[in-house]
Amino acid sequence: MAAEISVKYFDRVTSVTELFGTLDANLRQIENQLRVRITDRNGELNVSGEDAQAEIAARTLSALIDILAKGETIDEGTVSYVMGLAGKGEEGAVVGLLSDIVAITAKGKPVRAKTTGQSKYLKAIQKNTVTLAIGPAGTGKTYLAVAMAVKAFKNREVSRIVLTRPAVEAGERLGFLPGDLQSKVDPYLRPLYDALFDMLGAEGYARQLEKGAIEVAPLAYMRGRTLDDSFIILDEAQNTSREQMKMFLTRLGLGSKIVITGDITQIDLPTDKVSGLKDAMRVLEGVPDIAICRLTAQDVVRHVLVQRIIEAYERREAEIKKKK
Repeated sequence: MAAEISVKYFDRVTSVTELFGTLDANLRQIENQLRVRITDRNGELNVSGEDAQAEIAARTLSALIDILAKGETIDEGTVSYVMGLAGKGEEGAVVGLLSDIVAITAKGKPVRAKTTGQSKYLKAIQKNTVTLAIGPAGTGKTYLAVAMAVKAFKNREVSRIVLTRPAVEAGERLGFLPGDLQSKVDPYLRPLYDALFDMLGAEGYARQLEKGAIEVAPLAYMRGRTLDDSFIILDEAQNTSREQMKMFLTRLGLGSKIVITGDITQIDLPTDKVSGLKDAMRVLEGVPDIAICRLTAQDVVRHVLVQRIIEAYERREAEIKKKK
């Protein structure tokens, strides 16, 4: 049956363009995906269409208005994500995320979970000593881990932040690259630097680095150490070997916390080597004080096209498996 539902916005949204999108792109996106019609009548959006679809569209619009009312912005990805939740009656979960600020960047921008998957990830880090985050590119695995590390450091829960990742493209044999050690490893550690710069600013980062409160190094340099009172992040962990992963996990010292991030669909190891991250997911499942978080394409917070690309590859891989 056809239905018509009204959603008021005039007294809650300061900028109609932010709600509608440039050239009404947000409204068109909802209309096209749900096959409804949305019209603006004196500060109210009227949604007409089949009962179920119109209800989802109205709940989506209400949630988007709530997001804007809290001073946040929305984009194509936000609209798509909220629509998906509205289809399950869970759109209110997104609005609830906005009140939980993890950190403030050097430019004053609040950092918070943007999806329910990210929210579960942050809670797992808070609750557990070791957290493994597995998911595709763009799900915020590294950025949120660095935000939590900076938060713990500023709250004096730890005295040091240690960031590391395997330099697998160079086989961890960096001698043939030009420059000193720092110049050799910088290209592999750049994503970690970027996240730290965003959180602390270039000057704040340099100051803490000079004091020894921040350490960024390739995984090979973790061997033989015990890291006490530290927040330790291992990034791109899908490119570790079993031996490297075990070595890294056993660096854990008193008062420390470990976050391991990776994407098991982007393993750069030789085909005869087992990924240390995939192995750890099996070995550590069910171990107390260790959480394994699985983020999906629905948690991608980059351009909405990234989500579509990931989903397209997942469909392709599923087709290949069926043929085998």
